[in-house]
Amino acid sequence: MESTTCPNCGAPGMSVFWEVKDVPVHSVLLMPTREVALSYPKGDIRLAFCRTCGFISNAAFDPRVHEYSTRYEETQGFSPTFNAFHHRLAASLIERYGLRGKDIIEIGCGKGEFLSLLCKLGGNRGVGFDPAFVAERSPDRNGTQITFIQDFYSEKYTHYRGDFVCCKMTLEHIPDTARFLGTVRRAVGEDPKTVVFFQVPDATRVLRDTAFWDVYYEHCSYFTSGSLARLFRNSGFEVIDVATDYDDQYLMIAARPRQGQSSSSADKEIDPETTGRDIGHFVENAGAAITRWKKELAGLRQDGRRAVIWGSGSKGVAFLTALGITDEIGYAVDINPYRQGCFMPGTGHRIVGPEFLREYKPDVAIAMNPVYREEIQRDLDRMQLNTRLLTV
Repeated sequence: MESTTCPNCGAPGMSVFWEVKDVPVHSVLLMPTREVALSYPKGDIRLAFCRTCGFISNAAFDPRVHEYSTRYEETQGFSPTFNAFHHRLAASLIERYGLRGKDIIEIGCGKGEFLSLLCKLGGNRGVGFDPAFVAERSPDRNGTQITFIQDFYSEKYTHYRGDFVCCKMTLEHIPDTARFLGTVRRAVGEDPKTVVFFQVPDATRVLRDTAFWDVYYEHCSYFTSGSLARLFRNSGFEVIDVATDYDDQYLMIAARPRQGQSSSSADKEIDPETTGRDIGHFVENAGAAITRWKKELAGLRQDGRRAVIWGSGSKGVAFLTALGITDEIGYAVDINPYRQGCFMPGTGHRIVGPEFLREYKPDVAIAMNPVYREEIQRDLDRMQLNTRLLTV
């Protein structure tokens, strides 16, 4: 059943502006066979907009279909580009908020890479929560300063207190955003020195770049700088800073428990009216963008040229399913060895490592994220391939 009540601010009357039918309900869950990948459950996306706070939500989202487990392979930690960003971000947070010898909590810690960085670089102690955590792959296997709890963060863990609470690329997976942040606020307590840091995809970039490949089922909640800051203020936080990073793909917010009247960083916060115009741009141009890519790939196939996508995660799944791609793409390339040999949910494309391309020799490779273009080109050059590299 669809809800027209905004889960971010509680206002009624969210309006649907974008619909996609029959998309895989999971994008990065490991699919061991092509048959499993093709038959994996599907759901619908109905993006709805709240004109009161600027929040965007999938009104057709059903959390019961999800399986967040050790089969959930979300890490980007095999990319030198991403690791450099992670290291820089961790060092910046440590310096800015004096995170040395502190207690740190990470909600949605994944495989534990970022929490381990914060603890290693700052000499901190950590507790991480994630049902997809795999103990055998922990970067802190020989350490004693971090505890990983293989579970969703919830009310039963609010007794864990930290000087710094981190939550990266998790809130967009949570439908009841206000309820969840309320849980975090109660856990944080009233110490004004406690800092909370969240990172989510930036919906403004998705809308303005007409990035239809960044809309997928697992992401039921989409934030702009304004809707994210309003959520934090409504939940009893004072917003310290709002910013974007990683080629403006990531939206980040820092906050602390509010002690009095909350100040606004309005110069960095996008208002609902502007988001409404960005939505109009997305709706007007997304269909044409999909058509252009269909023609591009159809032309490659007609000319007998081989094409692959580079990146088998959520962007790749959304890209292929939105285009209805089958034989136009031969394989999906991924540097994550845990994904190699598995298959793309929804389309069944086999996932291969870069070395496979030495024999396959594709004419075209399509990078699912332009931030990795130079890294991918270096791999192609190393293998002495004349593959033409495109980016979405």
